[in-house]
Amino acid sequence: MSPEFPNKYYVPRISTDKFYPDFVCMLKDGRYLVVEYKGENLWSNDDSREKRTLGELWELRSGGKCLFIMPKGKDLGAIVSKLK
Repeated sequence: MSPEFPNKYYVPRISTDKFYPDFVCMLKDGRYLVVEYKGENLWSNDDSREKRTLGELWELRSGGKCLFIMPKGKDLGAIVSKLK
């Protein structure tokens, strides 16, 4: 959580200051789902690759408490698949 804005979640970044995901959801089972939406034209740029790497690392180190997904464009099925 951000100390300046207690209702905003961010991940520190190396290349800039902070990464604020588009959506942070608490699931019924107590896990968190973080979704960073990117259009297909932006999905593979340097900024998006860094955010994916950070999100995947965050998920890996969460001990199963957090999920991260960056759907490519309108692939909202990727979110549903992540939840399974």
